[in-house]
Amino acid sequence: MDRVTLAFDRVSQALVTLQQALELTEISDLERDGAIQRFEYTFEAMWKAGRHFLREYHGLDVASPKEVIRSCREVGLLTLEETEHALAMVNDRNLTSHTYDQHVAQDMFQRLGDHAILMDTWFERMKDKLK
Repeated sequence: MDRVTLAFDRVSQALVTLQQALELTEISDLERDGAIQRFEYTFEAMWKAGRHFLREYHGLDVASPKEVIRSCREVGLLTLEETEHALAMVNDRNLTSHTYDQHVAQDMFQRLGDHAILMDTWFERMKDKLK
């Protein structure tokens, strides 16, 4: 299995788990924190899939999440608005990965739905380019 296919499989599985977490209602702090963790690993899988996609199909060798996002904009996978949102996701991921604050977690959880929608859109566009 090539790197792009393997990376796409990981994103697909991660997006499913994130969506499951977002479907919960009346969530506890533990469930909220679990949903944030799912966002973190989904985002990691997403940007790495983007990196493999860019290398394989566009000959671009980029190493960081922000470079991948900007390059995806350059090749037409993301709009300017989506790029700005995706760059904000990097900041959210960094914030939740390195610190814990209940207020930050509550605010972050409110953004997860929009983040999931963007990652799904980004992923679908990459898959469409393979067809």
